[in-house]
Amino acid sequence: MPACPMSDLAFDDGGAIAPNPSTPHRGGLAPWQLRRVLRMMGNLAGDHGLADLARECGISVGHFSRAFKQSAGMSPHQWLLERRVAQARHLLATSPSPIAEIAQQCGFADQSHLTRVFERITGTTPGRWRRQLPGVVPENEQPPVG
Repeated sequence: MPACPMSDLAFDDGGAIAPNPSTPHRGGLAPWQLRRVLRMMGNLAGDHGLADLARECGISVGHFSRAFKQSAGMSPHQWLLERRVAQARHLLATSPSPIAEIAQQCGFADQSHLTRVFERITGTTPGRWRRQLPGVVPENEQPPVG
């Protein structure tokens, strides 16, 4: 059965995708299963093993992986990486925190890990992305302190 188009998924208040109530359930995870695992995966810094997620749904790891991909249009790992990058983009735009700190807050092993995944998903590095934001003064052009 084909994957559920992303337009059939809605973002809840926590930024996680949830089934659109107007879309009938056709294969994949049941709506309650998808809500439950997305809630678990919403803790971006947590360690979300496939076995734990599958157990939460009461199904095998293989069945869970296939059903999640059918429901969300991507693997659980890819979904988690995309949510982590979305959170990193939000923090890069709204927080003066160093990129290494943002990487840890979003569940990446370190700044290098964030940079690799961020560039693969967005086509640019976190530093370049942050510098392109309106109103951001490049570090070498900031006025001296004191």
